[in-house]
Parts: sequence; structure tokens; C-alpha cells
Amino acid sequence: MEECRCAAGPMMEDLNPTFLFTWTGTRKSGKDEEYHSHDVPEMAFVLSGTGRYRVDGRTFCISEGDLLIFNPGVRHQALYCPEAEVPATEFFVGFSDIQFQGIPANTMPLPEGSILLHTRGELKRKLYRICLAMQEEKAVSRQGRYFMMKSYLMQFILLVIREQCQPVESSRGCSFESVNKKYLVEQILNYFEEHYSEKISLDQIAENMYLSPFYISKIFKSETGETPIRHLIDIRLENAMELLENGWQGSIQEVAARVGYDDAYHFSKLFKKRYGISPSQARRKA
Repeated sequence: MEECRCAAGPMMEDLNPTFLFTWTGTRKSGKDEEYHSHDVPEMAFVLSGTGRYRVDGRTFCISEGDLLIFNPGVRHQALYCPEAEVPATEFFVGFSDIQFQGIPANTMPLPEGSILLHTRGELKRKLYRICLAMQEEKAVSRQGRYFMMKSYLMQFILLVIREQCQPVESSRGCSFESVNKKYLVEQILNYFEEHYSEKISLDQIAENMYLSPFYISKIFKSETGETPIRHLIDIRLENAMELLENGWQGSIQEVAARVGYDDAYHFSKLFKKRYGISPSQARRKA
């Protein structure tokens, strides 16, 4: 591998880490995690929410987009935060066999000497997407899964190293909007478009995204102006209207089933409220 040299960052001549594990979890329990350390480096990226950590006797507040770097022997402990509106959901990755010039083996360089890196903008989006990609890869048993995980890990490490070479200037002021919100909403919209004919619940979506239903509804409405369920209903009714206008010959019960409704009466009621006519009238009109 070509040597990486930068004026204010670590140098490396090779990067061939061993991927060990990933874990994603939300701090919902009222009991603090055990104060512990590892013999390999571990990084934790905060996907959403807020929380606190105790690291080598110091307490750190964490929030969405923060990256924690725990090198071997660094004692750390996730603390339960009952006051957090949205508990922290973190993505962990453990690895070994790394070496940077001037520091011990199996040690990640620390940005400005701190275990905590506040990411924002493009870096935050890239790290977030790598975490999601690793979650998806872990969830399925496909050939070459280890090497895919390793390739994502290498990207993750390189982005963290590059951040130390090219530090991001502090932003002026603060924005309420999360840089990840648009991406999350896009994921939900794509899921609705592909699976509207299936049984879908907000709880199921929230569980798959490691977020609370309340939080998903809040960010979805802030980005689209409507709730997730309202948007799903619109997609289903639009597809039902398309079926009827195109002369599909199935019964109204079958039309309802094709767009995700078991109850034809409930479907017809929603349809008439949206279009001002019943599904049968829409078919005759077409």
C-alpha cells in the first residue's frame, strides 16, 4: 500500500487489520455497564440519541455523530442516562493487527489526544453509512462476509485517520437538524415504496433502525410534513387508484389486499376520504 503522509497526522505504510466483531445496542437499562477494558482496540459510533461515558476516571457526554476510541487497556463504562429523551444507540467494532508509525502496535491514533471525536458533515454521514452497511452484512450469511466486513472496517479506520490529517473547522452556532435525518427518511421512503403491499408497523421499522417510534415519527414529520403512517396510506391509495384506472379486474377485497389492507371496508373508507369517490366508482369512472 502506498505510504500515507500528512503534515499533522499519523503515517502508515500498510493497513491490513483483522476484523473481530461488531455490536449495536441502545442504553435502555437502569443499570450501568461494568467498568472494563479490552486487549484490542475498539471504536464506538453513536448512531442516535445521547448518553454519558466514564473513561479512565473522566466523564464524557456523547451524542449522535460522536466517535469513541478505546485503545487496549483503556477502562471505560457506559452510564445509564434516565434524563435522555432518546437513549444513545451505539455501533461498536473491534479489531486488531494495526500499526502506525511512532505509536505501539494495536493502537489507534487519538485526534488531539482525546478518545472522543465529534464528527459532523460529510465525515458523519460516511461513518454512519458504513455502520449501516456492516449491520446489514452481519445480518445475512453470504459468501465472503468476513472480507466485506474487513473492507468496511478499513474504510472506517481510514476516514478517522484522514480526519486527523485534515481537521474540520468548528461550525459557528448549532443546528437542530441532524445531518443523518435526510438519509434516515430516504431509507424509510424507499422501504415504503418497495414493501407497501406487506404488513408494516412503525414499531417494526423503529426496531430495525435501532430507534424509538416516537423519534422516527418526529424526524419523518420534520422532513416531509406528515407522519410515516400517513405517507404509507398515501402510497397504498395511489397504487390502488392506479390499479383501478388501469382496469384491473380483481374484486375490491383483492385490490385492498394488493396494497396492504386485509379489511376491504377500512380500505374503501380511506379511499373515499382521499379521492371523494369509492373504489367501485373509481373503477366505473375509469
